[in-house]
Amino acid sequence: MKILMVCLGNICRSPIAEGVLAQKAKERGLDWQVDSAGTNRYHTGEAPHRFSQKVCLQHGIDISGQCARTFTAKDFEQYDIIYALAMDVYREIEKIGGTKALMNKVKLFLSEREEGSTASVPDPWYGDESGYLPVYRLIEETCEAIVHKYTASSL
Repeated sequence: MKILMVCLGNICRSPIAEGVLAQKAKERGLDWQVDSAGTNRYHTGEAPHRFSQKVCLQHGIDISGQCARTFTAKDFEQYDIIYALAMDVYREIEKIGGTKALMNKVKLFLSEREEGSTASVPDPWYGDESGYLPVYRLIEETCEAIVHKYTASSL
């Protein structure tokens, strides 16, 4: 399964989600490819935010090798599931896709934790380092729900 995590700049939330889900899949022997992207170009080519890297390393996950990239309409063809980490990101994904937008592949990330939820993962970029751990925990819980859902459904 190929999964894409998408946030605004691809340096805070989606790199954490990519790293956490990829690690969980690896630990369970799942043949999943997990990537991330952003809906804007502000940080294209940059490594994840230093606090995203730090909080992941504190949990045994190294995301330092990731490189921010921009979501494109071609991503609809490349991925089985595309997770929008926020409602504004969901709308941007639809806009970027235009007539090629396969929105049946796009889900709000937190809806996997709580069905029907339209909540967004808070963007820690706007605060200080203390905002990254709660975001990590929220992402980790949701990634656990994703792994459980898709491994239980394949039994």
